[in-house]
Amino acid sequence: MLGWWTEFQQTQPTAHALWVLSVVGAMGLALGSVRFRGLSLGVAGTLFVGLVFGHLGCRIQPEVRAFVQEFGLILFVYTIGMQVGPGLMDSLRRQGAELNVGAALVVGLGAVLAVGLGLWWGFHVGAVAGLFAGATTNTPALGAAQEALRVARQPDPVGLALPAMAYAVTYPFGIVGIILAMLALRTWHRIDLEEEKRRFLEEQRAGQESLTYLNVELRNPNLDGLTVRQLPGIDKLGVVISRLRKAGQKEVQVPRADTVLNVGDVMVVVGRARAVQQFRMIVGRVAGEDLTRVEGPVTYARVVVTNRDCVGRTLRQLALNHRLGVTVTRLTRADVELPVTPDLRLQYGDMLRLVGRREDLARAAQLLGNAVEELNHTRLVPVFVGIALGILAGSLSVQPGSMPAPVRLGLAGGPLLAAIVLSRLGKLGPLVWYMPVNANLLLRELGIVLFLACVGLRAGEHFQSSLQGVEGWLWMAAGAAVTAVPLLVVGSWLRRMRRMNYLSICGLLAGSMTDPPALAFAQALCKSDAPAVAYSTVYPLTMILRIVVAQLIVLLWPR
Repeated sequence: MLGWWTEFQQTQPTAHALWVLSVVGAMGLALGSVRFRGLSLGVAGTLFVGLVFGHLGCRIQPEVRAFVQEFGLILFVYTIGMQVGPGLMDSLRRQGAELNVGAALVVGLGAVLAVGLGLWWGFHVGAVAGLFAGATTNTPALGAAQEALRVARQPDPVGLALPAMAYAVTYPFGIVGIILAMLALRTWHRIDLEEEKRRFLEEQRAGQESLTYLNVELRNPNLDGLTVRQLPGIDKLGVVISRLRKAGQKEVQVPRADTVLNVGDVMVVVGRARAVQQFRMIVGRVAGEDLTRVEGPVTYARVVVTNRDCVGRTLRQLALNHRLGVTVTRLTRADVELPVTPDLRLQYGDMLRLVGRREDLARAAQLLGNAVEELNHTRLVPVFVGIALGILAGSLSVQPGSMPAPVRLGLAGGPLLAAIVLSRLGKLGPLVWYMPVNANLLLRELGIVLFLACVGLRAGEHFQSSLQGVEGWLWMAAGAAVTAVPLLVVGSWLRRMRRMNYLSICGLLAGSMTDPPALAFAQALCKSDAPAVAYSTVYPLTMILRIVVAQLIVLLWPR
């Protein structure tokens, strides 16, 4: 049996490598699923199983390991970019300014601590970058640091393994430390969770207006004889007229842009509550009847945009009202209702609420696609095109005068940037950059498992020696400081000086560490989904900052 195994390793090295990666991945995920008091390692369990296998002398071909590691990293960061890209600019425009400043401070303080302690204790630059990534539980930062170290400094094999070794040593407290920081902030500032939830809901209601409708009777004589498109404020206020009943008539119709209005006409106005009321003051008064409840040929339908020819076009360009006699009253994108304006561009997967006659609604649905099953279909051509463009973007280098080596986005940053840009565009020529959630999660999980398995196998060769000396314990101490100090300082500042809601602080802290387990803990602690709002707001910028900062630590480190 032993002879067969030796022969298998020597004569079929590729098959042996795939077997090792499969076993490490399976055992790592199994270990990561084990919970202790509500906490688990998650996908990071693969790293620790890889360390054990590497320590026990399990080796695979360096070329195979390098390819699988880089390809796994690419899959991981590309799918992250596809997820966060569409919401990146929106998150910066909303409350995001204050939240993202807080997250950036966490990243910056962590980097300053890592560099300062590294210089004080004389750490190798690879160890500093690794403990910065591990203490903040950010795997793409580890990949970016390793890439920068390999390209800019070309260290010996032991030096190249240092980032992963320091990452593995500091990662455990990175997971626990953020949770301890949340609990410490709650104790220090005497937080009443029920009061925080009540305040959060009040702030959300004050800052958001849901779409509504109002039946309005035209009483302004100055508007008599104008067409729908000529009504003052209709475009500026972002309201639409979905139904109309002419004065003296019983039948309800769908008005077109050129429909003439007269005093006594009753219309259904849809838009933000404040905008609808402002429009009512211009037009007339609240009608005494509800046209949406009047039986007749006019009805509504929800239609999903799946026709690639419609993606990227504005509602004005589609002219559904003029061509088909239907009116778009609401648009839902990523579970968020958006006000309907003529210049609103459609994205793949948008859900429109249309009002019109049944036969007209059927024609509109055919034009827009409305193939719900298409939302579950993964188009692989855009995936490979996006990855290829990302690799090219990552290979481009810039060398400012003060930099010791060229700066590249590398295989960690290039695909991330490409995915963010392409997912934001939505469509480029015949290609649509849309990835179903399940496909995104599958590729992301597969990529990170492959990456961590290879990183663990490589670092395991030297892991024991790193903890046997004093330096390994210094790594652990430095990592604990990099984890806890920025969280406590920024969290206290936001609470005491900025009066930020504790639920938002928890989400911000989890997002600043790009740590889903911490987000899950925060939601369970607060018994609310509120922390997810702050988490999703800071996640995109934080991910980019951590990747860039990890590379800068390597590139700017004194030689």
